[in-house]
Parts: sequence; C-alpha cells; structure tokens
Amino acid sequence: MLKAKRKQVEQAADLRLQSQIGEQERFRDQLRRMARENKTAVVSFFVIVILMLAAILAPLLTPYEENEMDLLHRLQPPSAEHLLGTDEGGRDVLTRLLFGARVSLLIGVAPALLSLILGALLGAAAGYRGGMTDTVIMRIADVTLAFPSMLLAMVIMYSLGGGIFNVFLTLTLVNWANVARIVRSQTLKLRSDEFVEAARVTGVPDRTILRRHILPNCLPTLLVLFTLNIPAAILTESSLSFLGLGIQPPNASWGLMINTGRQYLYNAPWLCFAPGAAIMLIVLSFNFLGNGLLDVLDPRMKKQ
Repeated sequence: MLKAKRKQVEQAADLRLQSQIGEQERFRDQLRRMARENKTAVVSFFVIVILMLAAILAPLLTPYEENEMDLLHRLQPPSAEHLLGTDEGGRDVLTRLLFGARVSLLIGVAPALLSLILGALLGAAAGYRGGMTDTVIMRIADVTLAFPSMLLAMVIMYSLGGGIFNVFLTLTLVNWANVARIVRSQTLKLRSDEFVEAARVTGVPDRTILRRHILPNCLPTLLVLFTLNIPAAILTESSLSFLGLGIQPPNASWGLMINTGRQYLYNAPWLCFAPGAAIMLIVLSFNFLGNGLLDVLDPRMKKQ
C-alpha cells in the first residue's frame, strides 16, 4: 500500500515537473520566434524602453525644473534653447513632457499590474472552485463590464476626487473584470489536466495547486493582457486629466498638458502636439508589442 502511494506521488511530481519544463521551453521558443518574425513588435519594445529610460533620467536630460516658470518667455515657439517651446507659464515643454512621462507611464503600468493580479486571483478562484464562488465573482465582473469603462472611471473619479492614488484605484476597479473572465476560462481547462488531477489526488491543497500549477500556466496570457491593458490605462488617465478629473496641477501629465494647451491651440499648437504625439507613440508601441505577443503566445485569445 505504501509502495503504491509512493509511486503515485512520484508520478504526480514527474508530471508537474515535465509540465513546468515544457511550458518554460515553449515560452522561450515563442519569444525567439516573435523576435525573428515580428520586427514591429521588437521595435516597439525598444521604443518603450527608450521612453521609460527618458522618464527615469528626466532630471539629467534637461537643464530646467519641471515647474520652473519664466513669464518673460511664455508661449515661445520651438528653438535651440527650448526644443519644444514654452507653455503659458514660460515652462519648458520638453521638460514637462519628460516629467509627465513619469506620471503617465506609472499610471499606465501600476494599475495594469494591480488589476492583473486582482483579476487573475479572482478568475482562478472562480474557475477552480466553481459553485457559489464562481457565481458571485462572475456576476460582479458582469456588472463591471456592463458599464463603458470610461463612463465608469468618470463616475468613480467624480466620487473620489482627483489625485494619483484615486486614479490608481479607479483604473484597477475598471480593468480587473476582463482579466478575471479570461483567467477563469483558462482555469476551467487546466483543472482537468493530468498534472492538476495528480496533484489533487496526492493531497496537495487547493491554494498550492492554484499558486504552483494553475497561475504559472496562465502567465503567457497574463503577459499579453498586461501589455494590452497599459495603453488602455494611459488613454483613460489622459482622458480623465483632460476632463480635469485626473492628475491635478502643478503635476505634469500628458492629458493635463493637452487640456491646458487647447486654450492656445491656434497661436501655440506645440503645447498640444507634443504630448499628443507622445501619447500616440507610447500607445501604439504597447499595442504593437501586445499584438506581437498575442500572435505567438496565445492566439486563441483573439477569439475571446
């Protein structure tokens, strides 16, 4: 009896190890294939890295302070001294753009990560446990998805008020439901696989199965969702800041810069064009990268 039990445990461990090694090898092969076949995704990746480095090194790349005002040189056109001109307060637009990248990228990445974690945990729990747990979580997700994301974000921000923390909270609450739905569908497929059944038979706790076997096998899908949720979060934050519900002055944000610059659109168009071009570039880069990852990691997601 003991020998049979030990053999069963060893077979389960072998199945789990083979599954993990196979997934890791497949993941590396898929990334190498994307690097060979999808040059647009590779270029987009380097564009994102360059923009992130520029945001991190902003104080070293410009001689001006973020909120340094010079009223004698307000609304100056692009020149050798101010490459992207100055705004209504005489502040250097390039400097504001670099520091605004910090805010926009942080608000893009952090809420996307938080919503990914929350959605993945709730989706995996719903798919694995089923029953009342599945019903409650998915009905809450359905209610969240029933509202247009921008309208829901506006309502939450109007209730909470402006500020970075409230933007984080709002974007997390808006974006978790779609992640939960996709992770749930994958969990439903994975929980009937041999290595999960073997772990369950040998007495491995459900929490351990979710942490070690279910969620790691969802990582490719989660990576794709992460890269696609970042541009959505950046656009939502820019829209909220444009409407005066997001980042508040004097902090620099690309959406807030456009909102301020639209008052001078005819005599100082660079105030809107510079942050608008930055938003377009970062959103396109993340979308191209996400689509490239989607093609090689989880093409079935296109059908969901």
